[in-house]
Amino acid sequence: MKHIEYAYTVGMDDEAVDERLRTAGTGVLALADGNDAYAVPLAHYYDGNELYFRLGTTEGSTKRDLLETTETACYVLYGTDPVDGPRAFDSWSIVVTGHLTELSGAERDRFDTAEVNDRFSPIRVFGEAIEDIEVTVVKLDVEGITGRTTGN
Repeated sequence: MKHIEYAYTVGMDDEAVDERLRTAGTGVLALADGNDAYAVPLAHYYDGNELYFRLGTTEGSTKRDLLETTETACYVLYGTDPVDGPRAFDSWSIVVTGHLTELSGAERDRFDTAEVNDRFSPIRVFGEAIEDIEVTVVKLDVEGITGRTTGN
């Protein structure tokens, strides 16, 4: 397929990855149970050291069930930035892998209602009764981060 257009990518430096993690705000979290995968768009908060997710779950929630079965979670952030020219844009992506841990003790206490509202976008509700939603904050214990970009 010699007429297909290609765009070369390069690795993002640590500062660029850090900036995107701080400013992007949302991505897709992939969970798994054996051979069954489940990915969900999700808000995150990155404080420069730790990556946190705010989950809204209900009884029988797939997210809740898969938090317990996922050995290594994968979080993907991506986006495009327009540049001059037709169909022209720079793109970037970050893939973060690691183990998810539900917060406990002082870490859990840090994320009171005001902190959750300040650090995360509102929980998206899909017909559930608000009183049935349990809000949980989990941390991704980062094992690997890869950032790629087309822009130079």
